[in-house]
Amino acid sequence: MSADSRIEAITRRIIERSKPTRDVYLERVRMQIGKGVHRSVLSCGNLAHGFAACSVGDKAALSGDQVANLGIITSYNDMLSAHQPFETYPALIRQAAAEAGGVAQVAGGVPAMCDGVTQGQPGMELSLFSRDVIAMAAGIGLSHNMFDAAVFLGVCDKIVPGLVIAALTFGHLPAVFIPAGPMTSGLPNDEKTRIRQLYAEGKIGRPELLEAESKSYHGPGTCTFYGTANSNQMLMEIMGFHLPGASFINPNTPLRDALTKEAAKRALAITALGNEFTPAGEMIDERSIVNGVVGLHATGGSTNHTLHLVAMARAAGIQLTWQDISDLSDIVPLLARVYPNGLADVNRFHAAGGMGFLIKQLLKAGYVHDDVRTVYGKGLAAYTIDPRLGEDGNVVREPAPEDSADPKVLAKAEAPFQPNGGLKMLKGNLGRAVIKISAVKPERHVIVAPAVVFHDQEDLQAAFKAGKLDRDFVAVLRFQGPKANGMPELHRLTTPLGVLQDRGYKVALLTDGRMSGASGKVPAAIHLTPEAVDEGPIARVKDGDMIRIDAVAGTVEVLVDPAEFDAREPVRPDLSANEFGLGREIFAPLRRIAGPADQGASVLY
Repeated sequence: MSADSRIEAITRRIIERSKPTRDVYLERVRMQIGKGVHRSVLSCGNLAHGFAACSVGDKAALSGDQVANLGIITSYNDMLSAHQPFETYPALIRQAAAEAGGVAQVAGGVPAMCDGVTQGQPGMELSLFSRDVIAMAAGIGLSHNMFDAAVFLGVCDKIVPGLVIAALTFGHLPAVFIPAGPMTSGLPNDEKTRIRQLYAEGKIGRPELLEAESKSYHGPGTCTFYGTANSNQMLMEIMGFHLPGASFINPNTPLRDALTKEAAKRALAITALGNEFTPAGEMIDERSIVNGVVGLHATGGSTNHTLHLVAMARAAGIQLTWQDISDLSDIVPLLARVYPNGLADVNRFHAAGGMGFLIKQLLKAGYVHDDVRTVYGKGLAAYTIDPRLGEDGNVVREPAPEDSADPKVLAKAEAPFQPNGGLKMLKGNLGRAVIKISAVKPERHVIVAPAVVFHDQEDLQAAFKAGKLDRDFVAVLRFQGPKANGMPELHRLTTPLGVLQDRGYKVALLTDGRMSGASGKVPAAIHLTPEAVDEGPIARVKDGDMIRIDAVAGTVEVLVDPAEFDAREPVRPDLSANEFGLGREIFAPLRRIAGPADQGASVLY
């Protein structure tokens, strides 16, 4: 266990709370392990269908049970920059598998949508549910029971959480995650923000804005700001699903390809056919989940993971709560300043020492558990490295540096940027919400202002453009929860609210929707539950009600006489416009059964 007694105590309470569901999960995983992945038990017709398109040599290998078969689950498409590099990965993985004496097949593809493309558009209402659709799609690919292990190719916001849920559902199989890496650096983040605000204020036009955005998002790879996509990569490494040092190597480089081939060979090495069998369901435990949460706080990661980590943990029978996440945030210091929590991008983070330096600092201070299982076959200390390309073309790992190469981007544990992770749970007479304050100035940690109520983010945008919001206020944007409209991300609101804040007004956002890792400098109480469509208290808030969002005390309240507030009828607007267009019709069943935000907003659990 970790050297820090506070981390140990939270881990122990998660273990105790999870025991009934975790025990059932592990029993099922071990039962499936006992059955084995024996292709010889498939009928001849089953097996012939399974390897019909293979080479003669691979058919011979797959006819028995002595050669490992690696299933590839890929999120490749060539519209999205983060996933375009995966086009070449199956060939690399097949080559590596052959060199290791195994076989690899693409087991299935999963959808990969981009919140950056759908931001503020109707398609965003499909985004959160795509996580669970991805889990189901990956499950279909692996259901053929042809595979001894799986590799998962995914990067962005909902893709990696969905793939993790699938990997843990098929927890009897080893699972290795293979990233594509971030694009090279483009327009500096502070300049991008400046141009966005100029556009919001009407001082420049669309051509100038598009030019700036195109310079920011300009090539293959993940967007370089530290939102959910790059938080995913950090999580996969600190939780042991990546090989050490794999997360932030740029696409289409020799080191990136070497890491991909190494990951494929490692996946074959940890099957039940070898001596290092590492089934994902046993590898990931409560300590791994705590390490993930700690990494999230230490880097100022995405608020979306207050949903995703809860859902991912549940897939392994682990009961993680917002209170656990908030309590860990109070303990773990912020060690990284990456945009929007600073000016640097993830390439500068990696150059400053990256994951190896970060994990070394967290281990030294006792904030993470070293005694965990990983796909690398060693504890977390094996991840305190800096990856390099050796002369023979293979990966060489050198010890991570003792000092940060850029103390403005990566700090030591004894001299953090702030003493906590900046992610808190809020509780009060409006329900429960989360707030991320790592980029919010201390004087804005408590906001008391009158409510201005909206039911649509476009209405807020219109009010801003009409000059109706030049005052202190809390924007109450409701009917944005999972059951109402799929819980779209509301990142587009960051710019107008940021403009108003820069004009000197006290502003904040209160919503049952999402805001993501890009919430930035504006106080935002998000993921409020119960949501408005379930007649949560937010459905009874009126324009002019005083709202208090207190990130210091951890409260979110409407300052109205309780008897008067309780006597109000909840508002029930017409939400039919959310039910059709751009595929929203076919997601109606998911909206009906979606769980609350604090349970992961999932349709699976």
